[in-house]
Amino acid sequence: MNVLSLVRAGLAFFLVAWTVAGSASAAPAGDRDPRNNDTYTADEIVQKGADFFGVTTEAMAKAVERVLAKYGRPNAYIAGSEGSGAFIIGLRYGEGDLYMKQNSAPVKVYWQGPSVGFDYGGNASKVFTLVYNLPNTEAIYERFPGVEGSAYFVAGIGVNYQQNGRIILAPMRTGVGVRAGVNAGYLSYSKERNWIPF
Repeated sequence: MNVLSLVRAGLAFFLVAWTVAGSASAAPAGDRDPRNNDTYTADEIVQKGADFFGVTTEAMAKAVERVLAKYGRPNAYIAGSEGSGAFIIGLRYGEGDLYMKQNSAPVKVYWQGPSVGFDYGGNASKVFTLVYNLPNTEAIYERFPGVEGSAYFVAGIGVNYQQNGRIILAPMRTGVGVRAGVNAGYLSYSKERNWIPF
């Protein structure tokens, strides 16, 4: 089996995994009662994201506009950093703090995962992830498939989606490095650093 066949087989595997995970019904966060105090408002997310990335609130508002229009108000977010690299097969490692609207203290979370596709390069990024339908902090420690177009940016911030059942993640990234292409893969979120990405 040559390298191209391996890439095709790997890409097909990740696309099937992503499709299965994405097909689970996820009620948009916008269906929540707006009087509920368990979600972040658009203004809160824009301000927290702008402060974290060091960008203007206008730039952050453009980046989150599409996400909020599609899924509504998140009930949690992760602020952290990561490094990644790829040449057809890629790896990504990161760490950050998970904040839930109803919890006063942040919870440490790590993530790691492989990808495969027409993708090459490396980058170091700040990551601000909107989290939807998270019932409690323990529920984040799962595997989240996704498909990413690494060159997709709004106001200099890259956006993609991941889903496991009803829980939806929308990581937004900005950073240094060169990475181009499209890949399919997953990220596994854990309580401790795990150097084995699978």
